[in-house]
Amino acid sequence: MAKKHKFDESKEDPRFKISDREAKIGVGIALANFIWWFVFAYGLGSKDVENYSYVFGLPSWFFYSCVLGFVVFTLVIVIVVKKFLVEIPLESNDEDGGIGS
Repeated sequence: MAKKHKFDESKEDPRFKISDREAKIGVGIALANFIWWFVFAYGLGSKDVENYSYVFGLPSWFFYSCVLGFVVFTLVIVIVVKKFLVEIPLESNDEDGGIGS
């Protein structure tokens, strides 16, 4: 018969603390990306079309929110993955077969 998992025991596994931290980092990056997009798209894009300025032939609101935003957040993700995220083993070191068994 399989051993039932107790949720209190899961807090002792350091992998949960690491994955929780990394999930918060990911949500933070996603929120920052949305805020970046929203500010540039609606901030610069709410002008009259006659008053738009252009960057590389694109309206500035589109360039800064979509093109530059993509480049900036791609670099942010690369830096975060290399500097802040750690590789954790997915196998269990327990003799009973792992978490939840």
